[in-house]
Amino acid sequence: MNDTPTQPSLLVREIERNWGQLTLVAWAVIATWFIVQRWPSIHWLSLGDTDDNMRLMQVRALLAGQGWYDLRQYRLDPPGGFNIHWSRIVDMPIAALILGFRPFMGTAMAERLACGIAPLLPLSLTLIGLSATLRRLVSPLAWPLGIVFAVGCTATMTMFMPERIDHHGWQLASLSVALAGLCDPKARRGGALVGAASAFSLAIGLEMLPYAAGAGAIMALRWVWDRAEAARIQAYGLSLGLGSLIGYGAFASHDNAALRCDALTPVWLSVMVAAGALLVALATVNPAARTARLAGAAVAAVVIAAGFASLFPQCLGRPEQVSPELAREWLANVREAKPIYTHPWRTALPVAVLPIIGIIGAALATWRTRAPEQRVGWAAVLLFTLFAGGMLLWQARAGAAAQLLAVPGAVALAWIILPWCLNSGAVLVRVFGTVAAFLAVSGLFAGLVLKALPAERPDAKSVAVRRASARCPTIPSLAPLDRLPAQTVFTFVDLGPRLITITHHRAVAGPYHRNGGAILDVQHAFKGSAANFRAIARRHGATLLLICPNLAESTLYRASAPGGFYDQLAHNQAPDFLTPLPLPKGSPLRLWRIN
Repeated sequence: MNDTPTQPSLLVREIERNWGQLTLVAWAVIATWFIVQRWPSIHWLSLGDTDDNMRLMQVRALLAGQGWYDLRQYRLDPPGGFNIHWSRIVDMPIAALILGFRPFMGTAMAERLACGIAPLLPLSLTLIGLSATLRRLVSPLAWPLGIVFAVGCTATMTMFMPERIDHHGWQLASLSVALAGLCDPKARRGGALVGAASAFSLAIGLEMLPYAAGAGAIMALRWVWDRAEAARIQAYGLSLGLGSLIGYGAFASHDNAALRCDALTPVWLSVMVAAGALLVALATVNPAARTARLAGAAVAAVVIAAGFASLFPQCLGRPEQVSPELAREWLANVREAKPIYTHPWRTALPVAVLPIIGIIGAALATWRTRAPEQRVGWAAVLLFTLFAGGMLLWQARAGAAAQLLAVPGAVALAWIILPWCLNSGAVLVRVFGTVAAFLAVSGLFAGLVLKALPAERPDAKSVAVRRASARCPTIPSLAPLDRLPAQTVFTFVDLGPRLITITHHRAVAGPYHRNGGAILDVQHAFKGSAANFRAIARRHGATLLLICPNLAESTLYRASAPGGFYDQLAHNQAPDFLTPLPLPKGSPLRLWRIN
């Protein structure tokens, strides 16, 4: 009898043994496809989000010699500049790519390529983390299916698309690594991964703070349940505390040295270091009784909470620490900050379907698994997936993380259902049942359902807003402004970052909460009288006025202040102190000189 392995068994062995390399190969294929698919966006530097534009401006400033710890954007609200609460971490790969490409193709093309490639880098780490999780919990052969499911996560994949250079992709990569650490059978390695990933994410920004807290709570619960987990939380506490110290020391800006609540400032650094130290102390003592361990964890939590409330009472409210007026007039209008159920069902359904499937799959896998180590791992994943699904009920922006964390549960469900369909004696079940099951457990059916239903006809206002949003921020529309000498332009808050990215001009404001005074000045100027606008513009040194009729922000000014300055402009009633300036034929913008 021939003992030579057959080709399928060789393939299986390769998939099992070289999963890391093959995951990176899959990532390279996916990345190449997205670059080709999105090449027009790369060519036109279509940084659609204000944060993406500001990220590029931050990198440009760094390469031009601005200090490592000075993250102010001096072309917004000059001469003092805008206080940006980010760190340099995400700037580094973008800057490195620009420096690498620039000698061969010039600055402009180097920036375009860097902005196209940089968002795809954290996707590699994300897929590695998912593959590791699936190999441990589902099957050594399950990771390719996880990659397929991940690519179908529309909300998640949006954060890795070319030109999406803001920090969300790197934070999702950290979340994937933390997930892998939660179910890692090697206690010290798993704990260190969760702590380091949490610290890395927090050093970038606080968006994932709830998930970092959730991961820490799950780690503590594992230890409370099983005394043998002491090594895990000890490694977690050390890596969280030391990682936060390194992240703050190496990347926190001068402005983040203040006791602010919206970044890794001394406020949250104190919390992370104290939490890490307490966990290390608890693991060192490691009481034998489960009730004693529970009591120790509860006391540590109370100490952290009480210390935070007493030392940093200013942070008990909104972390942005904005005025009530700014919260009402600006933050309350941010759609992604609203619960998922407040969004139209066509928007909410594709985002919410996979998290629900993931919760079902993780719960079923936890119940079915008999191996103790796998059951504990699945329990951790289930808790994390439930938490992420609950976050959707708070803010729709949690959709990207919720979909990512749902992939293991969805793959586990597929690993049960798909083999049953494929092994069925009925050909219809084997063919159509398998396809239907795949579409169901992957959540891809939601997109097909939306395509099958009659499309809703947008009203004229929505069409106008969509057209303005597509045309006004483009290079062909904004570049002609460079014919004028560089000066400060008074324009919409949401147009400010794009204006300074594409032209050599300065702007008054951008949508960044630490600069609430400038944001409110823009709102008051457009909503108030013409004389009020002139006074505010003079105070900011603005000599040009630029508007994009029907841009979303403009509709708020018209709706909330009929008869106000912007409403007058919309009705072609410009005051005498404005002199219209010519723009190319067909331009969607309108420009005046402020006299």
